[in-house]
Amino acid sequence: MKPVAETPVELPEIPGKRYFAIGEVSELCAVKPHVLRYWEQEFPQLKPVKRRGNRRYYQQDDVQMVRRIRSLLYEQGFTIGGARQKLREIRSEVAASNDATAQAQLPTDKKRQELRDIRTELEGLLDRWPV
Repeated sequence: MKPVAETPVELPEIPGKRYFAIGEVSELCAVKPHVLRYWEQEFPQLKPVKRRGNRRYYQQDDVQMVRRIRSLLYEQGFTIGGARQKLREIRSEVAASNDATAQAQLPTDKKRQELRDIRTELEGLLDRWPV
């Protein structure tokens, strides 16, 4: 019998702070602290900053990643391995999308030539302008 995924939980808005203690993240993501520590071992994308005494401080991106992981595991019914694979796929898709966007933003040869022509024309006007 396949376990039934939990219904989505209304999570509080993430405050505009830079760093969050593990207890705060636990409350913001409805996940117990020991689960967060376990997920750090299982998901390489989750890397909180560690300070004095090995205290963990999560940043905004980390809190959002915890929420993504929580959604995959608890709401969508993925296993740990499946969630890890899904996050890798999402990262690959985002990287490919960013590459395509960057390529689309590069000027074409025609645009480059037009820009060169405009520059040449402007330089010619400057040469004729009395100083």
